[in-house]
Amino acid sequence: MDTFEQRRDRFDSFASFANPTLNLGFNLVLPEFRPFCRARGTPPFHFFLFCLLTSIREIDNFMYRIVEGEVIRIDQFKASYTVINEDHNYNYAAFEMSDVLDVFVERSVAAGQVARASRALINTGKEMSPRERKNNIYTTCMPWLDMTSIAHPVFCYQEPDIPMIAWGKYGPSVDGKMRLPFSVQAHHGFVDGYHIHLLGERIGQKMVALIG
Repeated sequence: MDTFEQRRDRFDSFASFANPTLNLGFNLVLPEFRPFCRARGTPPFHFFLFCLLTSIREIDNFMYRIVEGEVIRIDQFKASYTVINEDHNYNYAAFEMSDVLDVFVERSVAAGQVARASRALINTGKEMSPRERKNNIYTTCMPWLDMTSIAHPVFCYQEPDIPMIAWGKYGPSVDGKMRLPFSVQAHHGFVDGYHIHLLGERIGQKMVALIG
């Protein structure tokens, strides 16, 4: 929490806003990872999700939450994402995080299959306490759209402390790189544009380390 104390005055300032969210969308430039995924039979979506979530966990600013008016740092969160079920309605897939790519992908694929098969909305936080619900990151993908921006619904604008991340349609491969429409919505008391830039850099570095 030492890092947070260095920006507590920024948090206090934004906490007084009716809507303290920062919402930034941009083209994330990444190493072309799809050939690597094809070669090892790993779905690109789940590979990207692994790199995204494990990168978020390494940046303190995305791990701060507000509990009963106090700022805490969470240590872990559930991996989750949205899917489209057989009725063409959204649903939630959630599973336990893993630092091992193959284990993560296996869990992620299985959770997606359950969510797609369910007509009823799966509320992944229903059985959790208010504190446990803070151990979360919201992610969604719209692979049909070369999106330019997105605004997420927020339950309480005074405390939009759980980051919301979205991405769209993969761009073409050019000189070993690809572009991905990418959006981050977070509490500006915790996250600045710099931290979103840092997240993008961390994702790319993680991919390079995995691809070799």
